[in-house]
Amino acid sequence: MDLTQIFKTRNPIIGVVHLLPLPTSPRWGGSLKAVIDRAEQEATALASGGVDGIIIENFFDAPFVKDQVDPAVVSAMTLVTQRLMHLVPLPIGINVLRNDARSGLAIASCVNAHFIRVNVLTGVMATDQGLIEGQAHQLLRYRRELGSNVKILADVLVKHARPLGSPNLTAAVQDTIERGLADGVILSGWATGSPPSLEDLELAMAAANGVPVFIGSGADWENISTLMQAADGVIVSSSLKRHGRRDQPIDPIRVSQFVEAARRSLPTQISSKPPLPISVHSSN
Repeated sequence: MDLTQIFKTRNPIIGVVHLLPLPTSPRWGGSLKAVIDRAEQEATALASGGVDGIIIENFFDAPFVKDQVDPAVVSAMTLVTQRLMHLVPLPIGINVLRNDARSGLAIASCVNAHFIRVNVLTGVMATDQGLIEGQAHQLLRYRRELGSNVKILADVLVKHARPLGSPNLTAAVQDTIERGLADGVILSGWATGSPPSLEDLELAMAAANGVPVFIGSGADWENISTLMQAADGVIVSSSLKRHGRRDQPIDPIRVSQFVEAARRSLPTQISSKPPLPISVHSSN
């Protein structure tokens, strides 16, 4: 996976748009317009703050189903993704929680998004949704069937979960890449907002053997300079929100602070990338 081809940088910062509750979720508010408006606000804040890419998640649909989401969720996420792709000139990815990689791939392929995040691509994880089994064999064949070039970023020993058995991190990374055919791997802490350790990142980088490794949670402007020394990129959300609270919207000032701190940690970067212009397409 050539990060510079997708993100125009060797060390991309990917911000997350957490969608408000979608149709059929327990906290669905009844207005898709409200979901779209919030998503557009957050995507604009992320782009103006200088991130290199955006990933869209149905984060507030909890409690999640463990595999296939309702078709209404797929429809809503497809619509929102297309709107954001017309709004901000950034690579966009999809994560359909908890682990509906097939729907994520379908959405991304139809709207020409660039990548998906898969929480469990290989192995078996015990989660609050029950046992989740990786379906790499189905997903990779589906991507081939669709004729798609959407990249697959896969979590290794994903947060909010415990593996069945006791695989070590090195073996888990190698299996995800060599047997699951992931294009990149993601390493997180135990829960949302908790970072992986520097030691684990270093182990993952060594095991990945050139395949990109992303920090998947817990990055903020205080620890990013350290963490990015042992990673190829970062996916960040909670620390970019107002007061650092995950239920709040994205704060563009916090985005800029984070991006500046991350860029400072990369002395090999030729130059800092300026914030991209935002489209002024109006909602129809």
